[in-house]
Amino acid sequence: MGEISDLFIIGGGINGCGIARDAAGRGLSVTLAEQGDLAQATSSASTKLFHGGLRYLEYFEFRLVREALEERETLLAAMPHISWPMRFVLPLSPEMRFDAETPTSRLLSVVMPWMRGRRPAWLIRLGLFLYDHLGGRKVLPGTRALDLTRDPAGRALQPRFARAYEYSDCWVEDARLVALNARDAAQRGAKVLVGARVTGALRRADHWEVTVETAGGTAEYRARALVNAGGPWVENVIRNVAHVATTEGVRLVRGSHIVTRRLFDHDRCYFFQGRDGRIIFAIPYEQDFTLIGTTDQDHQGKPGEARCTDAERDYLCAFASQYFARPVTPADVVWSYSGVRPLYNDGSKSATAATRDYVLSLDRNGPPLLNVFGGKITTYRRLAESALLKLAPFFPQARGAWTARVPLPGGDFPLDGKAALAGRLRGEHHFLTPEWAARLIRAYGTDAWAVLGGAASAEALGRDFGATLSEAEVRWLMRHEFARHAADVVWRRSKLGLRMTAEQIAAVEDFMAGARAE
Repeated sequence: MGEISDLFIIGGGINGCGIARDAAGRGLSVTLAEQGDLAQATSSASTKLFHGGLRYLEYFEFRLVREALEERETLLAAMPHISWPMRFVLPLSPEMRFDAETPTSRLLSVVMPWMRGRRPAWLIRLGLFLYDHLGGRKVLPGTRALDLTRDPAGRALQPRFARAYEYSDCWVEDARLVALNARDAAQRGAKVLVGARVTGALRRADHWEVTVETAGGTAEYRARALVNAGGPWVENVIRNVAHVATTEGVRLVRGSHIVTRRLFDHDRCYFFQGRDGRIIFAIPYEQDFTLIGTTDQDHQGKPGEARCTDAERDYLCAFASQYFARPVTPADVVWSYSGVRPLYNDGSKSATAATRDYVLSLDRNGPPLLNVFGGKITTYRRLAESALLKLAPFFPQARGAWTARVPLPGGDFPLDGKAALAGRLRGEHHFLTPEWAARLIRAYGTDAWAVLGGAASAEALGRDFGATLSEAEVRWLMRHEFARHAADVVWRRSKLGLRMTAEQIAAVEDFMAGARAE
């Protein structure tokens, strides 16, 4: 069984990998097991935003919003390659409506009954004022009013939208964020296991015995504490892996997104409000596409089988078509994805109203078991700090909090330095096109040079799989970022699958199978 580690973490999503990185940096010994690929489920199926959650103000979730707003600039400083600021355009319309379940809606219905169900412009401006000032904003610009009859953002919209507000939030490559946290954790001493399913966890007097199944067989591990960051599987881990009785549970909420060809020619995002009280985003995506989402539906069935249904696709198309001058149709959709949010079951009537805040539940009946419910990508680092604070009494030797503004691998350059880095990369590797160099910097930052390995020509990178994906890059991802299959590379470590044929992706899979056997 080997030595006893301090922490055994179940789940290789953003929460599990964030906790692993934080713990390893404090000097704790860590083992993390993920049953599939890193970020294979919820953490790669987000709307790809670092955001405070403007809508959550309507639910009076002020602590969550403040924490998320504070984190935006902290995270930008640590990962300028995979994240960047983005401006959001919120068109105003008399048709805007609340979700009837929001506390703000209920309050307005009492004190201003003539406003029942409406989301008035003055209330939106008040929310944006709070949004600008709650989080100690320093880098991101504040809110401003737009005249859509003059501003380029109005060209893609229907003429009836004449006014809008523009505010700041941030974009992030969600799956790459997970992979980089895992990589950093490993560089600090953590053992990261992918394709490793935890089938049992047995509580002994002073440690946990954990059984893990991999393609190579069954292995046993021991740890002083068990962290359950199973995401949508968190309740299953409690009941059927650790065999612990609990009254706590998760509410599985499916969020689906569609990707279309580019619908507008600027780099700002749209925040659309629907007649049903919900909101969606329309976001520039991978240079040539537009990302539209998300839905909120209670999910039945296995979390790993979540798919964007035809009804959800049609809903998103119809929602966006209420705003865009040219209607969005199912024929415009080139890809879709769906993930299941493991929200803490707080008894809310609707999936939209369920809290997005995280809950950390510590079971002290023997060796500690920490269960992680919910959470947002924006607050993953703070969640990890909170998790280690919960576990601190059991590990007095652990060092203090350290992750704020510490760069992730490849992120050791200024926030505004991507263009300069891409130019320098091209200057030293003349075969790179501007688009290729920019992609490598956005993915790997200063590690782009290591990915290329000093190659003097495209041929020196080995096989060309298409869409600028080379054999050298695939080998790098297998060696340093735990990739095992083609989907890991073309849909999670990158989004090159949008530009590759089925035959090209199959060739990547065949190559990786051979490389694993070497």
